[in-house]
Amino acid sequence: MKEIEFLDLLRKSTMECYEFAKNYVADDLPDCFIYSVSLNVSCDDLNLTGFDIYPEDNNRKLGMLKDTDVAELLYRKGKIPVWIDISVECVYMNKTVIQLLCAGRYSDKSEDYYYNHHDIVSPFGIKGPSLPFGHKEGEKIRLKNR
Repeated sequence: MKEIEFLDLLRKSTMECYEFAKNYVADDLPDCFIYSVSLNVSCDDLNLTGFDIYPEDNNRKLGMLKDTDVAELLYRKGKIPVWIDISVECVYMNKTVIQLLCAGRYSDKSEDYYYNHHDIVSPFGIKGPSLPFGHKEGEKIRLKNR
């Protein structure tokens, strides 16, 4: 996958995530996005073979990123994280903040990517916003604003 293809996949996954979240969120979600990225949340063993691993990414979080910044950050030596959980986090300054939780294993092999969407092999797994304890099906929640 080339970086421009990854960027396109990020944009498509963002829109799917955004549309999905509207089913659960009472807040008005702007259709302008910024990203919050947590790197290497899988804290992978450095002895794993077949993947690039960046231990300096442990506990590293970045915010207020544009989609092009995200693509530049996550596309490394032709490889991307094998999974990226994507969800709506909050609304900040008239922008919907999209949270990305990223694996620490990077690969350029599509068979290593965890998710499939509409016959597209992808590292992106669309997740819903965090629902509070006791949430009842059909109720919409309010997001915590930054």
